[in-house]
Formats: sequence, C-alpha cells, structure tokens
Amino acid sequence: MGKNILIVYAHQSAGSFNAAAKDAAVELLTAQGCNVVVSDLYALGFKATATKEDITGEVKNPEHFCYGEETMVAWRENRLSADIVEEHKKVTEADLIIFQFPMYWFSMPAIMKGWIDRVLTQGFAYSSEKRYSQGPFKEKLAMLSFTTGSQESMFCSNGINGDMNVTLWPIQNGILYYCGFQVLAPQIFWAPPHITSEGRMAMLEGWRKRLEGLLSETPLSFAPLDDFDTSSGFQLKTEVKEKQAEAEFGLTVGHHLGKPLPPNNQFRPALCLSSA
Repeated sequence: MGKNILIVYAHQSAGSFNAAAKDAAVELLTAQGCNVVVSDLYALGFKATATKEDITGEVKNPEHFCYGEETMVAWRENRLSADIVEEHKKVTEADLIIFQFPMYWFSMPAIMKGWIDRVLTQGFAYSSEKRYSQGPFKEKLAMLSFTTGSQESMFCSNGINGDMNVTLWPIQNGILYYCGFQVLAPQIFWAPPHITSEGRMAMLEGWRKRLEGLLSETPLSFAPLDDFDTSSGFQLKTEVKEKQAEAEFGLTVGHHLGKPLPPNNQFRPALCLSSA
C-alpha cells in the first residue's frame, strides 16, 4: 500500500519555481503509488494568526488568554476551528510531510509559520511529556524543500549569510524534531532567479531523481531525549559529555559543547541543488 504524503505549499504564483518543485513531487510520488495531498496555503486563504477565533465556544480564561493552553483544551474537547481540524486530519494520515516554500528572512513565509503555529497544536503535536525523540510524530517523516534568494557560497561558514546549518537548526530541531518527526535532509534550491533556465531545469531534474528514492533515505541525526538528565534541567547527561570529550566536533549544531560544529549536521550538500 502506498504512503500518504502531505505537501504544505506556500507560494503565491503557479508559475514559480516553488510551484514547479511542488508539481514534480506530486508527479513522482504519485507515480510510486503514494497518495499525495497538497495544502496550498495561499489558495486556501489560510489564516496565519493564532487567535481566539481558532476555538469554538467559550475559552477557559478570557481574562488572560493563553493560546497554547486554550487550544490544547479545545483539541481535547473537539472545539477547534474547522480549518485546523482539516489540517489535523491530513497530518494524522501523513507518513511524510514536505514543506515547500521560498525562504523569507532566513525562515519561512508568514502564512506557513501560521500553519505551524495553529496546526501543530499543543497536545496534538507535542507536550511536556512527549517531545523530541518521544514526540507524537516519531513514526512520521518530514522535510523542508525551499528556494533561496542568495547563492550557496553566501550560506557557508565564512559567507555573509553564515552557515546554513545554523539557519536550519531552529526549524528542523525546534519545530520538526520537537514534534518527533524523523527529519529528512532538506532540498535546497540555491537562488533559482539568478541562474539560467537550463540551470533551473537541472535543479528540477536533480529533485526528480531524489524523489525516486526519497522514502528510503536515512534521516538526519539529532540528540535523543534520553541523552538529557531531567533532574538537572534537561542538561546533557555526564556520560554523553564524557563520550564526546575526545570528539573533534560537537554533538549537533545546537549541542556543540564549545567545539566546532559538526559538518553538514543539518543538510547534505549533495542534495542541495545548484546550477552546476
């Protein structure tokens, strides 16, 4: 039986490179027998702001509204707004979620961040007991597929934009892995507006080739929850630090232990397509 794939897509133009990348994923994954669903956020008019309107009925504490706590209660009581409920259904059924978007301000467009804020509801997507390697979505895959406005050389450790590994850490660790997802290496399309049409075609062809074996790829490495001592404020356990003492690099981008960052911890350059 084919896998269920959800593509969360954020671009305003059907003629964009992001649209072409999304269409390639739909075509190639469908051809492999997958059931592919696309949440086209701009076409849906998806509401980006997290507000009281996301809850039907009365809120528990109108004097001091706390979105996370209120929506967790509403989720448990089946009182979330219809658009969130619909996206929850898609996430629940998905084996893999692909986020397709243009990078805005070193992150994602507001409409996609709004999807994150509203759909990855407390309780449904995470809790203080279930997060990171123990998160609710630990049996699911997720990945980023995005375009940049800057060239690859500008996103290296001595480039003006800084190391792309650092840029990706808050999204891949702080959102995807936090909810338990096994995170596949991102697909990065470097500055497609600034290369030739032949270069853009080569990018898409590389993406199509990757899609043929995407579901069998090994996820990126993150520190499991068991590496941290709950009695000491979730600090790395002594034995983990001792094991890393002689290592050349840190454990991850975020848990670097004062050492050089591990190379390619958040992306694999061979999968980040340029015009070459």
